[in-house]
Amino acid sequence: MQPQPITLDAVLVIEDDPVVRRRISRLVAGVAEPEARITDVDCLASARSCLRERPFALALVDVQLPDGSGIDLIAWMQRHAPDTQAVIVSAWAEEETILAGVRAGAVGYLLKERDDAEILMSLKSLRSGGAPIDPMIARRILALWPTAVASSVTATTARESGRDAYLSDREREILGLVAQGFSNREMADLLSLSRLTIECHTKNIYRKLAVGSRTAAVFEARAMGLLP
Repeated sequence: MQPQPITLDAVLVIEDDPVVRRRISRLVAGVAEPEARITDVDCLASARSCLRERPFALALVDVQLPDGSGIDLIAWMQRHAPDTQAVIVSAWAEEETILAGVRAGAVGYLLKERDDAEILMSLKSLRSGGAPIDPMIARRILALWPTAVASSVTATTARESGRDAYLSDREREILGLVAQGFSNREMADLLSLSRLTIECHTKNIYRKLAVGSRTAAVFEARAMGLLP
């Protein structure tokens, strides 16, 4: 799922530690709409139930939960709640966890250890279509991604070429703007295209690169030499 400017009017906080859950909910209330619906739960089962019952603009997901992994929930959301953007908020910063979260479709990755001001700033960036990623996490992704995907790219070259993996000039142009942080609305204005056309192009980019988020698309494209 690509990050788009969102209205923080319905947010789901998924965190099993009650102290942390209250803190995250409080921070969300500080940036959300005045009448926002903020729901907090402590396990995957409750999160799935909430997501089935009503729509949410954003889900803030912990990784380690009593009944499973928050990353599995994010992958589940791609099928069952595709309009809900997911941001990981975790104490975990291990390499495998970071890459798994991005691949599952998370549009952001924040660390609980950061102070309130840093987390608030990251959450605010979602309103303009930003992808909030903790600086330390971003550095690790940049360092890890080429190595992590190299074997995958090699192993799937034949399959990818067989299903039109190469991007068109327009798709490369849009991907370049995505890498610079432009939102769909900004790209539409810059290229004199409709927002719907931009969305269609980005969906094709995701399909061709076999990814589920803006972050993954940029790093996958760089690893394949499609972006500088």
